[in-house]
Amino acid sequence: MSSLHSTMSMNEKNNRAAPGEFLLTRQDFREIAAMIHADAGIALPDSKAALVYNRLAKRLRALGLSNFRDYCRLVAGSEGLDERQKMLAALTTNVTRFFREPHHFHHLGNKILPPLIEAARRGGRLRLWSAACSSGQEPYSIALTLLSLMPDAANFDIKVLATDIDPNMIAVGRRAAYTEDDISPVPAKLRSRWFVPVSGGQLDGTAKTVEAASGLRELVAFRELNLLGNWPMNGSFQAIFCRNAAIYFDDATREQLWSRFAPKLPPGGTLYVGHSERITGEAARMFEAEGATIYNLRQGWRA
Repeated sequence: MSSLHSTMSMNEKNNRAAPGEFLLTRQDFREIAAMIHADAGIALPDSKAALVYNRLAKRLRALGLSNFRDYCRLVAGSEGLDERQKMLAALTTNVTRFFREPHHFHHLGNKILPPLIEAARRGGRLRLWSAACSSGQEPYSIALTLLSLMPDAANFDIKVLATDIDPNMIAVGRRAAYTEDDISPVPAKLRSRWFVPVSGGQLDGTAKTVEAASGLRELVAFRELNLLGNWPMNGSFQAIFCRNAAIYFDDATREQLWSRFAPKLPPGGTLYVGHSERITGEAARMFEAEGATIYNLRQGWRA
């Protein structure tokens, strides 16, 4: 019996995908990776096993589970749909900040927006999309770029759509409350005009909290959306930001995503991607690079 126990322990040890208090076997990891890929297109190679363990161990503790086998059974079943969403949220990386990759906003404000704003003042429609908006800093940066050129933008047919797969991030974006450190990249004039202090409010117990003023908040509409699912939006967008999201996809999923953006842009419409991302494969026939991580839909392309 002692020998059998020793053998089982050795087998478990050899089959572990990552060390820790909960047993995560290679099979468990593969099942979780398959679910995340099916749900969100995120590719999790074997090297991410420790990340998966660290992100999900707290979920096992909260549920009172003792191993990942039971957790896999839960999230694979119909009764575990809510927990499967929480698993996805836990494994989604939400790294963002205001005016991240500043050259994109410089390009947007200096080249893309001026003629669109003129058209909007004449009654035209202006739509911009932040396709992986995280906690809201990106769409609010887009809106702030608009407001720097058109302070009364909320009075016209202008909207920034902000979507993300994580409902927790959507809730943070809608709340529009950030620390003063969070908004430090925002130019001083825009900070003073479009953010207001929250009286007595603190986000982390020490940092002072500000929130987006109504004129800024009204420009941005937050919606939960899986980029690999159905897109219910009607009409097109003059510019789309999808930055640092596709890096988590495999090549085929990434190229499929770039291709799906094309019908949502007018000829010449702009797609901004992340600093380490490039449009390749069949999708490269639809777009032409204007600059680093800035692509325009080719004039001759048709859906």
